[in-house]
Amino acid sequence: MTAETTERPDTPIVSAGRAPRWLRGIFIANLVAQIAIVVTGGIVRLTGSGLGCPTWPECVEGSYVPTSRQEEAWHKYVEFGNRLLTFVLAALAIAAIVGAFVWWRRQRRGGGPGRGPVLALAAIPIVGTVVQAVLGGITVLTGLSPWAVGAHFLVSIAIIAGCVVLVVRSGEPGDRPVTRLVRPEVRILGWALVWVTFVVVVLGVVVTGSGPHSGDADTEARFGFDPRTVAWLHADAVLLFLGLTAGFLVALRVTRAPARTMRLTLVLLGVALAQGLIGYAQYFSGLPWVLVAIHMLGACLVWASVVFVALSMRARGPVLPDEDSAVDSPGLVTA
Repeated sequence: MTAETTERPDTPIVSAGRAPRWLRGIFIANLVAQIAIVVTGGIVRLTGSGLGCPTWPECVEGSYVPTSRQEEAWHKYVEFGNRLLTFVLAALAIAAIVGAFVWWRRQRRGGGPGRGPVLALAAIPIVGTVVQAVLGGITVLTGLSPWAVGAHFLVSIAIIAGCVVLVVRSGEPGDRPVTRLVRPEVRILGWALVWVTFVVVVLGVVVTGSGPHSGDADTEARFGFDPRTVAWLHADAVLLFLGLTAGFLVALRVTRAPARTMRLTLVLLGVALAQGLIGYAQYFSGLPWVLVAIHMLGACLVWASVVFVALSMRARGPVLPDEDSAVDSPGLVTA
């Protein structure tokens, strides 16, 4: 298929170059850290340490650090350790926005257009960290309301998606043109897969919020849903997700989509199958907290993987002939 364009014929091709390796490393570190904070936050909840520091922003009245007079035993150290990780996230987030600004200024001074979208995306980690800090305080002050806990997790999911976009965009040679590398119907199927994955994640939050892990050893703060019912709804959504993934792989193969999209989808399928096995294992073994924590990590990896897959269906900037033979794909459309 000959490349077609939906932009004006005189639309300029803007190629400002990929972000330097050191900056992309900072962006990747932010993605890893955002996934890590979800897991450590889950460990806080799964070990019943959610109110190990019963106040916020202080750990206990009159002290920002745990004290010997607290009644929360070792739980206070688990919760306080998770709070300390927020400072690591903040440092990485600041490094991301400062690094992106420095690179943008160098581009502008060199006479280039600058990668403004990358600079804007680099603000996601710092904005997300601030929002999460506020939500964390609300979660503690509301006695671990399952709605606040669920919102805490879903905001993390949004930040992870934003960090994936940041990593991908910074590794592309420019912002325009936007080249669609797969056929329109395949692209629709790919985005349907993203939304089904989001539904799976939301139902997973509801399952956890309806189960025995309330977040504190002495506090029962759960959704009022039947755990068995929501668990099976979650499982049904997972089966739909797996079916869509298999269908998406077939569609990619039939339409001769870029090899990179195929590889990323195979990775997604592998992570999802492992996640499914862990899910059934934790359900039939009485929800041991270690398996639940691994399952939370798996949820983040599945989510990040599906966003990578979705973004691989298009390319920004000049498409090079050796990029997975993308220019030979029958689905190539420049927009």
